[in-house]
Amino acid sequence: MRVVFSGLIVFSLAVLMVFGSPLQSEAGSLSLSEATLDGFTHEVAVLPGLKGAFAGTRPENIGVTDGHLATCPETPICVVSQGADEDHAISPIINSVDRDTARASILDILSVVPRTDVVSQTDDYILARSESRLMGFVDDTEFYFPEDEQVVQVRAAARMGESDLGVNRRRIEQIRLAFNDMVKRTAAE
Repeated sequence: MRVVFSGLIVFSLAVLMVFGSPLQSEAGSLSLSEATLDGFTHEVAVLPGLKGAFAGTRPENIGVTDGHLATCPETPICVVSQGADEDHAISPIINSVDRDTARASILDILSVVPRTDVVSQTDDYILARSESRLMGFVDDTEFYFPEDEQVVQVRAAARMGESDLGVNRRRIEQIRLAFNDMVKRTAAE
């Protein structure tokens, strides 16, 4: 089984090397999510036969308990803004607007994050599910809007694996940048 898994990893890395470098077209540089074939641009999807193989199941500790998001497992597949050790810590998103506006802004941002769907939401919480482009790994991203704080607490974790290669941290940081930009543009209007 280990040999099969190792072979799958090597194959996946080879595919990433081929599709991971920017390709040139008449329109310019293309991202990893696109490939040009016969003059047409095509979306690169999950490798055949792997759809759902790495989806895992949603952990039972998802959500807010006593005003806190769950802690991270010991493996480097998770970041959280509340009560984390040095390896798993990430800053919360600073919120200078009211809670409803912040929540609406996060929902707007999530609507344009590739391969991401909002799974559930309440007045003070959002759970989103993201799927990796090539292998179909699933991550759960949580946003908690405490009533008495001017922050959005965050947690993002892969459902399975020993490493997420920093994907969850980068996703939260990109959402933070988009949120800050939305708040600045709204304030300027």
